[in-house]
Order: sequence, then C-alpha cells, then structure tokens
Amino acid sequence: MTPNRRSLTLLGLAAASVVTLAGCAGTPAAGGESDGRLSVVASTNVYGQLAEQIGGDLVEVTSIVTSDSQDPHSFEPSARDQLTVSDADLIIENGGGYDSFIDALIESSGSEAHVITAVEFSHDWPENAGHEDEHADEEHTDETVPTPPPGAAGASPGASGRVGPAATDEHAEDEAADGEHAEEGHDHDHEHVEGFNEHVWYDPHTIAHVGEAIAEELGELSPDDASTFTANAEALYAEIEGLEGSLGEIASAHQGAQIFVTEPVPAYLAAAAGLENVTPEAFSEAVEEGQDVAPATLLEALGLIESGDVGVVITNTQTGGAETTQIVDAAEAGGIPVIAFSETLPEGQTYISWMQANIEALSAALDE
Repeated sequence: MTPNRRSLTLLGLAAASVVTLAGCAGTPAAGGESDGRLSVVASTNVYGQLAEQIGGDLVEVTSIVTSDSQDPHSFEPSARDQLTVSDADLIIENGGGYDSFIDALIESSGSEAHVITAVEFSHDWPENAGHEDEHADEEHTDETVPTPPPGAAGASPGASGRVGPAATDEHAEDEAADGEHAEEGHDHDHEHVEGFNEHVWYDPHTIAHVGEAIAEELGELSPDDASTFTANAEALYAEIEGLEGSLGEIASAHQGAQIFVTEPVPAYLAAAAGLENVTPEAFSEAVEEGQDVAPATLLEALGLIESGDVGVVITNTQTGGAETTQIVDAAEAGGIPVIAFSETLPEGQTYISWMQANIEALSAALDE
C-alpha cells in the first residue's frame, strides 16, 4: 500500500524545545528498529493497540496520545515526538483532521515511513463516494470474508466491498484500486471535511480494513513474518465479527430508537446498532469544536430531551461544557439513561474489550 502524504505548514514545531515524551504504548525505538523489531508509531493508543495485537513481539509500538486528558484535535507534539516519528518504520494515523499533529511531525522529521490513514477505509470518506458503486455489481465469493449481520457496522460494502484479511488475487486488485483512489484525493486526507465524522475507530467495519492494512504493511517491511501478521489480523477480524454480532442484537431489539449524542464520537457505533441520532448537527459540532451552542439550538436540543422520545443520551468524556451539562441534567430529570464514551483507549483495555464494553453499556441503557 502506497503511503499518502501532504505538505503542511509547520507553525513553531521546528522551534519546539520541550523534550518530554508523551505517553506511549511502548518504548520509542531508535534507528528504526529496537532489538530487531519494526518500529511502529501511532497517533493514539487506539491504533497503537491494534498494531501491538497484529505485530505482537515483532514490533515496538509507540503511541503519541494515550490519555483522555489529551485532545488529539489540539494536541501539541514535542521535539521528542518528532524524533520518535523520524525513527518509525510504519506510522498509523486517523486522518480527516483529527490528528493533524502527526502529519506535521512527518513533514518536519523528513520521515519516509509507510503511513496508514484510517479514514481512507471508511465507506463514508468522501473520496470513496462512487467507488462503492463500482464494486456493487461484483460477485464476491471469498468464503474467508464473512458478511456482517444486518444492522451491524459495515452491513453496506466499504470502498472495496470487502471486510477483513483475505489472500485472493481479486481482493488484492480491490485493495490496489482503493490505494490508487485514496492517493488521488490525498490533498484532503488531513484536513477536517465538512459533514464527515472523523471518529472512524468507532466503526468496527472500518477497523477491520485498518487491521488488514497494518498486516499488509508489516508484511512488506518484514516478508519472513508476513504469515504471522496475517494470522493475527484474521484473529482480530474474528473478534470484530463478535462486535458486529452484538450490534446486530441491539438493532434487532431497538431498531429506530432515538438517541442524543452531545458530540459525534459514538455516531458510527450507534448507526451500526440501528439507532437514530436526533441530535441537532449544530449542537454536536459546537461541542466538538469547543464553541458555545447557539441559544436556539440549545432550546431545540432541550426540547428533544424533554419530549420523552429519546431513549439514551451519550456524552464524550473528553469534551463538554455548560450546554452538555444542561442536556445531562435534563436527561436525568426525565429518567433518561446517560452513558459516556471516550476517544482514547482506557488503561488495561484492548480495542475489542473497549468496544464490547461500550456496546454492552449502550444495550443496558436502551433496556432500562
């Protein structure tokens, strides 16, 4: 897979003098390798954990953002982070304007590492518009790639019309087409795109594609270990199937139930569960951007909560404000369950255990 890049204007990074290392999932590797292992740098610990699961003992993973007190949207990297990126063999970012700091680090360090950009694997990514239709009529007969259950994440085909690791020539051609398509639109990969929800790690279907890409890239960097990476990615996909099954169960029991999300982080997961997000877009966007919610929008939002039609309110542990507090207070006064999701991986969790806990919390709230 060809890495995608764009030139960024670096404001002040070259003058950075802070050398305190941001929290990391592993010890930073030097010279591109540590004890013979491949050096992988991830923008957040979500992607870092996925790299650890697929790479195992063959990789050394460093995650730049690891704490829920660090907002990737506004994270300011240090000179030490720049050094870490310069030594990487593989870099994993979210893209879509979420973690632009990683692109600044790539540019300033002169890194030539392979880069995986997660948003490019989302079927909602604007650059994939129409590409889905291109494959809609193709017959996919690869029995190693199960079909997600109705209502689950990825029930509609993604950019390649496939999910999970597969070793067929047809799939390789699809992935090559995806890479070419993504490269054509690489100028937009790292800027916020109006109307696009960049929090794609909350879509297990997208993560299945990202996991496959990680295995592919690691296999290219260390061909002798390619089969190990592929096997680990297949194991991850099997676990993702479990998540999709749980989401399908929620869809079966609560299809069309209304939810209110104060910030768009959980939107993909809720949609995969067959739920209807009734949040005014202007409300969630303002909260995400740390701006005041317009009075008329706040009144509209409170009216939705007070109507009694909303089944659950979901907040983001890493964003909030006075308006979010008002929504939560109104929900609690009306007996509406309130649950909170985070953007970074909680300590001691894997991606799978974290998402499963979120799904279970959502299911329990809807059952109240």
